[in-house]
Amino acid sequence: MTNSFVNFRKIKHHQLFILIACSLCLSAVFLAFISPNKITIEEETGKNWPGYGGNKAGNRYSPLSQINTGNVATLKVAWQYDAAKRPEGSPAPKRQMEIQCQPIVIDGILYGTTPNLNLFAIKADTGEELWKFDPFKDKTPRFHVSRGVMYWANGMDKRILYTAGPQLFALDAATGKPVESFGEKGIVDLREGTSDNLDRDKSKMSVDATSPGVIYKNMLVIGSRVSEYGDAAPGTIRGFDILTGTLKWAFHTIPQPGEKGYETWPKDAWKKMGGANNWAGMVMDEKRGAVYFGTGSPSVDFYGVDREGKNLYANCVISLNAETGKLNWYYQTVHHDLWDRDISCQPNLVRVKSKAHMVDAVAQATKDGLLFLLNRDTGLPLFPVEERSAATNYKLPGEHPWPTQPYPTKPAPFSRQVFTENEITNISPEANAFVKAKFDQSRSGNKYMPPSKEGTLYLGIGGGAEWGGNAADPDGILYQNGNEMVWDLKMLDFKVPNVDEGITGKSLYMRNCAACHRSDRLGSGQEYPNLVSVGSRLSKDDINTIIKSGRGRMPSFQHIPEKEREALVNFLLGIDTKAVASTDNHSATAAPETTSKKSDFPYIPPYINNGWTRFFDQNGYPAIKPPWGTLNAIDLNTGKYLWRVPLGEFPELTKKGIPITGTENYGGPIVTAGGLVFIAATKDERIRAFDKKTGKVVWEYQLPAGGFATPITYQVNGKQYVVIAAGGSKNGHKPGGSYIAFALP
Repeated sequence: MTNSFVNFRKIKHHQLFILIACSLCLSAVFLAFISPNKITIEEETGKNWPGYGGNKAGNRYSPLSQINTGNVATLKVAWQYDAAKRPEGSPAPKRQMEIQCQPIVIDGILYGTTPNLNLFAIKADTGEELWKFDPFKDKTPRFHVSRGVMYWANGMDKRILYTAGPQLFALDAATGKPVESFGEKGIVDLREGTSDNLDRDKSKMSVDATSPGVIYKNMLVIGSRVSEYGDAAPGTIRGFDILTGTLKWAFHTIPQPGEKGYETWPKDAWKKMGGANNWAGMVMDEKRGAVYFGTGSPSVDFYGVDREGKNLYANCVISLNAETGKLNWYYQTVHHDLWDRDISCQPNLVRVKSKAHMVDAVAQATKDGLLFLLNRDTGLPLFPVEERSAATNYKLPGEHPWPTQPYPTKPAPFSRQVFTENEITNISPEANAFVKAKFDQSRSGNKYMPPSKEGTLYLGIGGGAEWGGNAADPDGILYQNGNEMVWDLKMLDFKVPNVDEGITGKSLYMRNCAACHRSDRLGSGQEYPNLVSVGSRLSKDDINTIIKSGRGRMPSFQHIPEKEREALVNFLLGIDTKAVASTDNHSATAAPETTSKKSDFPYIPPYINNGWTRFFDQNGYPAIKPPWGTLNAIDLNTGKYLWRVPLGEFPELTKKGIPITGTENYGGPIVTAGGLVFIAATKDERIRAFDKKTGKVVWEYQLPAGGFATPITYQVNGKQYVVIAAGGSKNGHKPGGSYIAFALP
């Protein structure tokens, strides 16, 4: 003991400092190995942007304040990364470019996705590319939008996980090479667990994931995007082992016999119904070991005759035990959904003052502009929610709409609920007259009026909160962007020939395409283009490639057999072809003879909607009175609005003296300790910073293409950056493909 003490005293001061530093480093390494994926000091201070939504709570909040209200006006472009760049000599892609990705940043490295679903790593302070991974190398691609990626680390084992088509990949974060021990050489089939107890071939199911999942310890929890028609896969939530890729548990959002909620569906509905999926992303409470998410409507959209009942767990906010997949609680926001009112964004885990006590809560915004604030442990509302009477007339034969629907009394809706004569556009007398003429021939006035052959004007089919979500600061203030769009929905008779008579290109079109592009092929807006003259724009091979691989919001239709795809392409080109024999039970089959007859899978309803048809004036502007897009600051402690401002601008209307109208917007906000709310998302292709106290625009920048994504902010070498993906393309905008970083000069 004495000798040791004497030796210790002889150590020089600088040597002692080195010993202490080494001890701390060894301790940190040890803790990293025993505590995988824990939040680091860098993440807590805002150095990193470690996950989709900014953190596992989905707050989209950063404690960084280097960029603030006093200096944001001087923000400049720091670097730009061309994510759409192709190898020299490679042909131009036969699809629209689009990026909706909110990238992540870990220790100075930014990870994101390209328009072609390549995963890349770049230096977060310069944009210099480190590596890029192509998931479709030597494969037929299945394109879809990608909104983010996931990060997991255990000591020196650091992985990026993301999805492309029906596959889940695990890549080494340092090299971009697949982790061989995960699944089959770095790949897991994303359809795993979706066909539990079903007589369906999972390899022919249309399943992908546009939003990333969440990670708890060594468990990855993820949802999926599925078809919205009669061939839809069930929206089963799965938990995968991150080390091996093994499926550990599955939660059936369409309950099977013996599971709670089974009684809210007709007997055996689970065998043929799909959907009720989480496509918009999840959040995680690590302390509780609980994952929270929202689900979408069940198949098929707008028609519920053969799924009578409340239809749990569709249209629900759900909490599951992340380790076991067991249900903690659920809260349904729409009963027996007939309007495609999916829960369209991540929840936000917040802490608010309720009845003089601080409460951990879940804030969930919806497509129809409602905001539900729920207790995180029980799922009970913190503000009163009323069950109000819903319309049940003008229904389709055999339909049984649910007689009431939930309506939160606070906060007030952040988008309008019904389209009335008083809400007809007033931007010009001509526009008002044009819209009123159609309004007088239509039905409106109740957001829960069942779809019918007579047709109805609705709000909330697409609008309110979109997938970009919302941001919340530590004071419990929520920043939510919203859309105000009117939709013209009419149900049409849907007849297809008996399967014994063969399948025609027209029946395939009606079955797979008409719901978006309309039965007359005239399209329903820029996002769903006119297909009457598609042959003048695209070759036969181009059309077939797009159908097979997907394009923009359009999913891949690889599950349609080749002969049937050829018949569909010929129909689009106006080539008269004979019927082909059905070779796959996932394509068009005989429709039910009556609405009461139960058809085999795939489920084919006797009605189809007239396409995703927005209601515009004669010049293509929304039919409703402005504002058409807003940004809102809501105090979740009181349920009151602090401010509400238009988001986006049509410069040509402003020049005419029309007050700023706001625009349709896709992508979400972030909020910072610097007093700023950053958001792009608008049709005018700008990114803006708002003063979070007043809602005043304090900085804006014209992007080279639309920023239909959610920005991020982080710090490298003491410098704060803000990055947005300027991917363009959505709703007919020019394509982009760049990630752009801003910083102070």
